Amino acid sequence: MRVCIGGTFDPLHRGHRALLEKAFEVGDYVLIGLTSDEMIKKMKTRKYQIRKKELEDYLERKKFKNFRIVEINDRYGPSIYANFDMIVVSPETEKIAYEINRIRIKNGKKGLKIYVIPFVLADDKKIISSSRIKNGEIDIEGHIKGVRG
Repeated sequence: MRVCIGGTFDPLHRGHRALLEKAFEVGDYVLIGLTSDEMIKKMKTRKYQIRKKELEDYLERKKFKNFRIVEINDRYGPSIYANFDMIVVSPETEKIAYEINRIRIKNGKKGLKIYVIPFVLADDKKIISSSRIKNGEIDIEGHIKGVRG
C-alpha cells in the first residue's frame, strides 16, 4: 500500500513519531511531504534542511525503508495527483485529507483511504504540539518542563 503523510515536523515530537510509525505500519511505501521554508516563513521554525535531516536520522534509527521525503509548497503536495492508496493524518489535519479527496475525485483520481491516528497526549493529558514545546510547556516526549517523573 502506498501511503502519504505531510507536515512541518518541527520539532519532531512523540505525536509526529506516532504518525510516521502508523504510516510505515500500514504502508509498504511512504511519501513524506515536508513543508518548505517558503510555505512556513511566518512561523518560528527551523530551516527545511535541518528538519529534513532530523527526520532522516529518526527514520534511519527506526530502520524504516522504502520512503521518500519531498519538499511541499502547499497543503496538498503530491497527494492530490500521485498514485497513493492512503493518507495518514491526525485529527488536526483530518479536514485537509477530505479536501485532498475532493480534489482527487474532481480530477478523475480515486479517493484515498483516510487513517486518523488519535492525538498523542502529554503528561498533563493535553495534546502534544509543536507550539506547546516551543512555548516551553513540555518537551518532545510530552513531559511537563521542570517536573521530574
